[in-house]
Amino acid sequence: MNGLEARVARLEAESQIRQLIAHYSFDIDDRKIEAVRSLFTEDGVLKSADGVMYAKGRDAIIEQYHGRFDVLGPGHHFMHDVQIDFTGDGKSEATGRVSGHAELMRKGQMMVAGLRYADRYRNTEQGWKFAEREISFLYYVPLSDYPDILLKPDRNRAYDTPALADFPEHLPSWIAYERSRGRA
Repeated sequence: MNGLEARVARLEAESQIRQLIAHYSFDIDDRKIEAVRSLFTEDGVLKSADGVMYAKGRDAIIEQYHGRFDVLGPGHHFMHDVQIDFTGDGKSEATGRVSGHAELMRKGQMMVAGLRYADRYRNTEQGWKFAEREISFLYYVPLSDYPDILLKPDRNRAYDTPALADFPEHLPSWIAYERSRGRA
């Protein structure tokens, strides 16, 4: 493959991965559960940074979503920035970071979430799929708590007991920067 062909192939792969990410958000919001199944590899993993979610394999991922949907009403996921990094020759594997937010009904109340996904993608015979998707939260709060939520460390209010946010305070880069400025 010459230079131009390789660059076009890379752009096509990136476009397919971006479509995968978009399908995930729309399919989750629209409850197209079988479509969600098809977005993951057979051995795919879906998990959360806080350890509450962990499922391996398509059937387990779908069961996990059934449990999530039992407490979630309507919602809308918005994906913002997408960073895709191809590994090796770039034809079979890539990693990604995706930032976004969600507006949703959870346990009978309106909530908002600032989130990130850490992804691993694999190119299969059916196209690019999620091999692993890990969600982490900057905040997940009732709408009434949103105005000053970034002033508090316990910004994950999705569950009965508030928990610390997954990022940024625990990131090595954040810690190093804050130390360099004498704040940690």
